[in-house]
Amino acid sequence: MIHIFKNLLESRDNRKLLENFISLFLLQGMNYILPLLLFPYLVRVLGVENFGILSFVTAVIAYFILFTDYGFNITATRDISINKDNNNKVSEIFSSVIIIKLLLGIFSFLVLYVLVYTVQGWKKYNYIYFLTFGSILGQILLPIWFYQGMEKMKFFAIFNVLARIISTILIFLYVKEPEDIYFVPLVNSIAMIISGGTSFLVIRTLFNIRFQIQRFEVLIYYFKNGWNVFLSMFFSNFYRNFNILVLGLLTNDLFVGYYAIAEKLIKIIQVSQDIVGNVLFPYFSEKFIKNNQYFFNFNNKFFPYIVSCYFILWFSTYFLSDQLAQLFNEDVNGSVSLDIKIMSIVILIGGLNYYFGILGLLSMGKNKYFSDCIIITGISNIFISFLFVYFWDDIGASFSLVASEFILLIMIKLKLNKVKLMYKL
Repeated sequence: MIHIFKNLLESRDNRKLLENFISLFLLQGMNYILPLLLFPYLVRVLGVENFGILSFVTAVIAYFILFTDYGFNITATRDISINKDNNNKVSEIFSSVIIIKLLLGIFSFLVLYVLVYTVQGWKKYNYIYFLTFGSILGQILLPIWFYQGMEKMKFFAIFNVLARIISTILIFLYVKEPEDIYFVPLVNSIAMIISGGTSFLVIRTLFNIRFQIQRFEVLIYYFKNGWNVFLSMFFSNFYRNFNILVLGLLTNDLFVGYYAIAEKLIKIIQVSQDIVGNVLFPYFSEKFIKNNQYFFNFNNKFFPYIVSCYFILWFSTYFLSDQLAQLFNEDVNGSVSLDIKIMSIVILIGGLNYYFGILGLLSMGKNKYFSDCIIITGISNIFISFLFVYFWDDIGASFSLVASEFILLIMIKLKLNKVKLMYKL
């Protein structure tokens, strides 16, 4: 085993993948482990209903984050990965993406301001909305796509993890009662801004990337380049966050809280998928340029192992659902445990969607195919979610999530088979 490991490390590409994997494991692991420690505490201190309020507001702001990200976490990562040896081109990509994200951020704030003071019930929590929106500024300044494309995630990981640790400590120290609900989004937003600003400075000093105002036609090019991925990313997260929105509209904050707790646990369990995927995506994109059969060759060799890992995670989560629910107060154990049981299969289905969709279709530049799959799934989920939530509250929302992931898997697999036939001809 040691001999095999040493042989793997002799390859420069493998060493780089391992370095980026460790960096992302530190980054994403802390991003999910810290909330795993924190959010049971928040449920107990703030109460399930207040946690439901925070989850609803976070779901709303998540759409604005998706809008300002505009799919650049995929397209900009791929563009920088391909051009990472051309400093002028990387500076152009970096500057263009930051400018576009800032403009989208300004527009997003204006839209949120109008919504808060026009939608019934939102004005009551206006400070929570605006404080949570601060995380968008941090997200704009947080160029994870740059570090992924350059395959230098260790720099990004250090600053981001430090900011997360500080925010977690502050919440434990100062959030002691339900009235402290406003402090949670404030601290999280400050952490994001610190992380983003520091990473921005690192790019300037260590990578010698200069921020420059770009010509209008250059901005339009990168804006158009990200359109299909933006649609796919928006609708992909649309059907997940949409369930919380529907619960907030049709039920109450308690049911929102039940669903949000279970969904949060599922997302934490999926962290390993995000780590591996974020490392492999730029690598797969680069390999595809040289060999358009690379993903299919990789799939033939490693797919059984990948499915086995997802199966283990699924079954483990299902059978440990009662124990996971006990992280919270006894009043929510039964409801949360049932939601976890229902959602647990999303670990398998959603994992395959990520594998076939992100590492498959998107790494091969098939943005339009992936976008079509996501849009159809998102539209389907609108009807499924309203119907299921109306009859079964948070349980219906959980089944809606599973149904949407299954529809997406069918769509992606059909598109991937089409691409495979295309490259064989």
